[in-house]
This record gives sequence, structure tokens and C-alpha cells, in this order.
Amino acid sequence: MRKLISYMAMSIDGKIARLDGDVKWLDKIPNPDKTDYGYGDFYKSIDTTLMGRTTYEHVKSFGFDYYKDTRNYVFSSKKSENQKYLHFISEDAVDFTKKLKTQEGKNIWLIGGGKLNASMLKAGLIDELMLFVMPIVLGEGIAAFEGLDLMHDAKLIDTKNYNNSVTYLHYTL
Repeated sequence: MRKLISYMAMSIDGKIARLDGDVKWLDKIPNPDKTDYGYGDFYKSIDTTLMGRTTYEHVKSFGFDYYKDTRNYVFSSKKSENQKYLHFISEDAVDFTKKLKTQEGKNIWLIGGGKLNASMLKAGLIDELMLFVMPIVLGEGIAAFEGLDLMHDAKLIDTKNYNNSVTYLHYTL
């Protein structure tokens, strides 16, 4: 069975974006060593991405052309035309993901946002969390697991501290 992995950056206080979805605060984190935080290796391990409509719209506003060498699913009740590498899904995200995990392929990247992350965690579908805690407190913002109303245990399997005070935490669930 394929793994669903959440690979994300978050603030010290668990926020993945400002309330309006802005993530420009990530650009304020110095990266003098020009590290990719393991992104290159992680990206080689996946062939599918999942994201919510708000995340899709926000990333699209940056002019980003998505991941053309992966299969990308956007969960949305809003009708949109599918593209070669981008598919809009109106069915229940949890049900869709359960089926997707049983299909052949590499790992699946749960890009987010916070509500989608919470629904997948609540359903027990996330296999691993790869969290990059950025040395900043945002205060108000979108929580990594927006509206989650239950506790969930995790087992730490790896950690790394970077020279710029970013901390990597890798958990299994």
C-alpha cells in the first residue's frame, strides 16, 4: 500500500500560512547554505500530490505551474476543467484517498492545506509527517491541522537541526 506523507513547513506555533493564505513569511527565513531540506530526495519518492482548493488557488497566484511530472489532485466542490497533470476531485477527499492508497505507485504527497490535513489525520490516512519547523512565530494564521478536535500520537523517527535554526522532525503515525 502506498504511503500518504505530509511534507510541510510550519511556524513554531504550528501555522502553515497567514489567515489570508500568504506564505511569503517563509522567504524571510535565511538559508545561507542553500539547502533544499531534503526536498529533492523526497520528491523522487512521490508520484502523486493532494491539495485543497484554497491551497491550489494560492499557489496558482504565484504563477507556479505545478508538478508536471506527477499526478495532482485538487479537492474542490467548484467545477473546474481537468488538465493533463491536474485533476479536480469533487468526491469526498477521505474516500478518494483511501482508494488512491491501494493503487500501484510511489508515495503520495499531502500538500495541504490545514483543513485537508486535519481530515486525513482524523481518518488515520497519514502515514508520515515530515515537518520543518521554521524559527518564527506567526500568531494568527492557518493551523497545520485546522480545526482538529482530537489528539493523535506520533513516533519520532528522525530529526535534524539546520544552521539557520530550522528543525526537521520526521514522525510515523
